[in-house]
Amino acid sequence: MGYSVGQVAAFAGVTVRTLHHYDRTGLLSPGERSPAGYRRYGDADLARLQQILFYRELGFPLDEIAAILRDPHADALGHLRERQRLLREEIARLERLAEVAEQAIEVQRTGVRLSPEERFEVFGEISFDLSYATEAQLKWRDSAAYREAMARAAGHSKEDWRRLMAEAAAWRADLLAAFDAGEPADGERAMDLAEEHRRHLARWFTPCPPDTHRRVADDLAADPRAFALLVPPSQQRPGLAAYVSKAIHANAARREAAGPEPEEQP
Repeated sequence: MGYSVGQVAAFAGVTVRTLHHYDRTGLLSPGERSPAGYRRYGDADLARLQQILFYRELGFPLDEIAAILRDPHADALGHLRERQRLLREEIARLERLAEVAEQAIEVQRTGVRLSPEERFEVFGEISFDLSYATEAQLKWRDSAAYREAMARAAGHSKEDWRRLMAEAAAWRADLLAAFDAGEPADGERAMDLAEEHRRHLARWFTPCPPDTHRRVADDLAADPRAFALLVPPSQQRPGLAAYVSKAIHANAARREAAGPEPEEQP
């Protein structure tokens, strides 16, 4: 009795429209008829369909599949080898595109437009946790200041990042010296370091008024991934994140009490 077009479409995982197209083009025309005169697919037709789907899965165009199936002496192995070569080229192309996409995603999340080798050279131990960067993007995506910071970061050259990181390293050395010397977090030296950090953010990323700096401080104290961007794990001390946060809050209060500096006035 054979199988109807609907039945074949269901178990072959193709559409009825596809089978009708194969029939119209002569690629696969059902060879049997039902008592009522309807076309039915027999075992030979199903075997041919299986070949067609195999070649289609490999990306062969329909006219090439038709030529292979039409000529019993066709060099199927040669066709397959050529298809294998093309597929490998396509895989290599897609892998390159995937790398470009990955870099683009990382730029969007971290604001750093450097190659992995340049990142290692410039940032050393400081690494960007993409899970944290993604959460930050979702958390601050409606913030104009965040968008400005990401845009400016993405625009920094390699030399800009060298200068920025050298500045950060010098600040970090002073911070560790103050912390190790037992300077109080709300003392003059610690607050001055907090002010340097605030100015560093404003200079390289986005204006950082006291309220913004307080939010930064809270993030540094609450999330080790954020603090690792400031102080790499090998240089961290117990209580250092809380110390930095407290110093920033103390400096923010000091600045508010003193009033805005001339350059920060509207």
